[in-house]
Amino acid sequence: SSACGVSLQRSLFPRAPWPAMDSFSVGFIGGGNMAEAMLGGLRSAGLPASMAMVSEPDPKRRKIVDEKFEVPTTDKNEEVCTKSDVVVMAVKPQVLEAVLADLAEKAKADPKVADMLLISIVAGKTLATYKKYLPNTRVARVMPNTPALVGAGASAYVLDDICTPDDGARVEAVMKSCGIVERLGDEKLLDAVTGLSGSGPAYVYLLIEALSDGGVRMGLPRATATSLAAQTVMGAGKMVLQGGKHPGQLKDEVTSPGGTTIAGVHALESGAFRGTVINAVEAATRRSQELGKL
Repeated sequence: SSACGVSLQRSLFPRAPWPAMDSFSVGFIGGGNMAEAMLGGLRSAGLPASMAMVSEPDPKRRKIVDEKFEVPTTDKNEEVCTKSDVVVMAVKPQVLEAVLADLAEKAKADPKVADMLLISIVAGKTLATYKKYLPNTRVARVMPNTPALVGAGASAYVLDDICTPDDGARVEAVMKSCGIVERLGDEKLLDAVTGLSGSGPAYVYLLIEALSDGGVRMGLPRATATSLAAQTVMGAGKMVLQGGKHPGQLKDEVTSPGGTTIAGVHALESGAFRGTVINAVEAATRRSQELGKL
């Protein structure tokens, strides 16, 4: 199975085949974990190896990507840009501006370097950052999350003011390789996405750990308790995504009058469970807004 966890992904997110009628090449600047996850999903969806390329400065990482996905690799970012219709920017935030400055310099000699759709998955870096260096490049900014590594990511994106409707479709085709994707109309809302789905896996891990602790408290072996807790969270999420019912309705369907579940729900409500989760999303969103101003 691929880095994108195909068996899990197929069960959670049925994936459309790669859009061969509108086939386009996809390059990656940066060959780290997120690039590996996305490339694995794209290759599994049918993207030919000849239509992908990865630039990465570390020769060991290049070798891993080359052996795993059989796609061409290079240490020259501009080569990926000139040979790809869509380029995913997947570098660390602290090196982004140096990468963009280099591409801007290379684009003076070869305008093709800047002629692409750039999909940024770089945390905290705004569309304005890209506009400063590559003013004529179409850019989409995406906020993914780490479950993309197993094909169950949740991401949202915005397009800059020179992107076309086709660009939006291409962003969605690429991001659906590793989960679900939602489009937003305002870049400022990506802070809320960061607070919800970007940071959300950590909240869910706390929930899983707490459920497991509860199971151990009541006598279950740790491994059994953790397995049951994690599967319960995944199964409940799948019912919300695929069933078309409001979470409140699904909760009511499990909650029999005078039964065990309402006793547990009452304990959660006594501990301000919902208010605490809402506060967590708000706190992470505010922190994202603060970091964006630095």
